[in-house]
Amino acid sequence: MRAPVEVYLASSNPGKLGEFRALARSLAPSAMLRLELQPAFDSLPGFEENAPTFAENAAGKALHYSRLHDGLVLADDSGLVVPALGGAPGVLSARYAGPSATSAKRMAKLLDELRGQTGQKRRAYFVCAIALAQRGRATAVVTGRVDGQILQAPVGTGGFGYDPIFYFPPLHQSFAELSPEEKNAHSHRGKAFRRVLGFLQNG
Repeated sequence: MRAPVEVYLASSNPGKLGEFRALARSLAPSAMLRLELQPAFDSLPGFEENAPTFAENAAGKALHYSRLHDGLVLADDSGLVVPALGGAPGVLSARYAGPSATSAKRMAKLLDELRGQTGQKRRAYFVCAIALAQRGRATAVVTGRVDGQILQAPVGTGGFGYDPIFYFPPLHQSFAELSPEEKNAHSHRGKAFRRVLGFLQNG
């Protein structure tokens, strides 16, 4: 029997680990994959995510932490892009209303920026970039994208981040109204992680 592929997430966040494990169970329940947090992550030298693109941030982070650990390291970067706002929040999605702002404050700022805008001006998309690296060498960089629109006000209680104001036309719901299974099947993170799984299974 083939041994499971061990992948270490460049994070100390058990919530993020849970998300990726749920994706693995949902998208490839038979995959021989073991996901763990990178050991002693908080004691390692940090990586500043200041690149202009999601892919560069994910790759830089994966490369950085793979030099500090012998195993296969996974890192991600994701966010919301609104073309009418020049691509904002973009790579600054988590810091859009300040480094310590809540999700509610970030959504409020975005809705204020789009006040009075309708139709195509409210078009938006989520992007997720995931990178794999080992011993300072990138082995894969993949991205996923999902298109939608920004609602006039938050709807739904699920998800996190900008999910309550992101309307997904194919299912006629906000991301915060989708079940975990629906979100995993359609989300930017689900699409990117499916490509990672394909790489790990065939690489």
